Amino acid sequence: MRAAAASLMLLLLVGGCSQHPPAVPSAVARPLRVMSVNQCTDQIVLALLPPERIASVSWLSHDPAGSLMAPAAARVAVNHGQAEEVLRQAPDLVVAGSFTTPALRGMLRRIGWPMIEVDHAQTFDDIRRTVRQVAAAVGEPARGEALIADMDARLAQAARGTTRHPRVAAWDGSGFGAAAGTLYDEVLTAAGARNVVREMGGYSYGRPDIETLLKLDPDLIVQGAAVRSGGSLGDDVTRHRVVREHWRGRTLRISQAYYVCGTPMIGEAVLKLQGEMAR
Repeated sequence: MRAAAASLMLLLLVGGCSQHPPAVPSAVARPLRVMSVNQCTDQIVLALLPPERIASVSWLSHDPAGSLMAPAAARVAVNHGQAEEVLRQAPDLVVAGSFTTPALRGMLRRIGWPMIEVDHAQTFDDIRRTVRQVAAAVGEPARGEALIADMDARLAQAARGTTRHPRVAAWDGSGFGAAAGTLYDEVLTAAGARNVVREMGGYSYGRPDIETLLKLDPDLIVQGAAVRSGGSLGDDVTRHRVVREHWRGRTLRISQAYYVCGTPMIGEAVLKLQGEMAR
């Protein structure tokens, strides 16, 4: 966001004219004040560090609809990814994601503020890599390996528990979101499902419709659901009379918080989905 970069530049210029200009911290091996400005990196930081070592996490992580770590996030301060907040909170390390405002990341790089940039995880291997990256940066490699080991143990448990492979049509809150190469597809596959979206020629993200579902004729329907009360337009398909009758007892939901971000908690999502499919 240009406003963020402009604000940071203004504050630096103002600080440079004062007797006490804002100090850019030096990189340290074990930062004591870590600031995460991305919803997905928030959850890794929260899993790795105690609250007293976290300067703040993004406001999005306080929303259980997209964050599995919302209770932990409620124990630390909040940021909105603003340049002023970086200067005010003065973290030893900023943890940013690939979707974090490019202007803010670019400005922090130019002034030399300690920062790591974490790619969005689309596979289990990506999750292992990003957890190790963040864990190394915050000085907690052993804790990172423990999180990965727990994830791998759950994935191994799911692999042992796979006895059937139902054909599943899955979407997120608004459109078919489980295309090949997505984390959602990885979760389905690890849980033992065969993702029928892979059978759709010329796949494009779009709202599910009755005709498509009838043509695919999946054994189960899985709908990504936000943890919020009330309905949405994304529920229209599952409320349709044909769907209710044809897939009676064969429609289930999985919270988007489980797969919107690649975190080591993904093993829990796989086991949960596997259990739901078995029932």
